[in-house]
Amino acid sequence: QVQLVESGGGLVQAGGSLRLSCAASGRTFSGYAVAWFRQAPEKQREFVAATARSGGFLYYSDSVKGRFTISRDNAENTVYLQMNSLRPEDKAVYYCAAEYSNTSNWIPVDRDEYDYWGQGTQVTVSS
Repeated sequence: QVQLVESGGGLVQAGGSLRLSCAASGRTFSGYAVAWFRQAPEKQREFVAATARSGGFLYYSDSVKGRFTISRDNAENTVYLQMNSLRPEDKAVYYCAAEYSNTSNWIPVDRDEYDYWGQGTQVTVSS
């Protein structure tokens, strides 16, 4: 079992940047695909970005492609989400999720495919 803790959220003006971190403990993180999801008030939790266990395969939602970058440091058991050019519509609680992977290039994008979740970190973007 792996435990996930997100950090790095906060309040930023539109056009600004934030970097979220997802720190894992309990298991070797390198064996897990990891994703970021977000949930705005009264909306469904939606996929943002994901990395396969190797870090060599990445996938982004269309809404963040070109603005957000997901990366991982398996030695530090941490996955990052660099968010640039933030918009008011990016405001949400951001969650880190992980799922054990047997293959190096598997990138699940459905939230039902992830068993492990963090508690979330709030991102607010002012206009």
